[in-house]
Amino acid sequence: MPSKIMTRRLALAGMTTCAFALAACAPTNAPSVQATPAAAPGLRVRDIRVNTAPLLAQSGNPTAAWVQTALPAALAQTFALAPDDASAPTLSVRVNAIILGPIGPEGGAIDTIKGMGTLGGRTTRLRATAFYTPSPVDQALVEQALQGRVTTLAQAFAQALPAKLGR
Repeated sequence: MPSKIMTRRLALAGMTTCAFALAACAPTNAPSVQATPAAAPGLRVRDIRVNTAPLLAQSGNPTAAWVQTALPAALAQTFALAPDDASAPTLSVRVNAIILGPIGPEGGAIDTIKGMGTLGGRTTRLRATAFYTPSPVDQALVEQALQGRVTTLAQAFAQALPAKLGR
């Protein structure tokens, strides 16, 4: 009987070690893959245009390039694209600034994205925030961690924009 207990203990220890090793390989700040709700009715747009020139002047690359990649995809999930619908308006978005907050005493940071959105003649300013919790892997993969923070901000911006536009 003692040999069976030892075998179980070794197996449990091995599985625990593997679980921790796998958890350490995936950064926790990476956007999670979740089922996104379909775009709400009435949120049809013919085209999505994202202007990151002010952000490029403020933060430079690669931050502006990350937003230019992540934001149109996030907006396309929020708004229904209807390129053949001549009555659908064009959504224009300008990103002015991204502020990646410092890690505070509780171990997290508040990141902010500021910009504007125009749809159907209505323009609104928008400021969206996201909470960032660093993981030990982020120290080794600094650029990936920063890109994950920017992508999360782009998603927060896209999700908040319809309400600000009154849609």
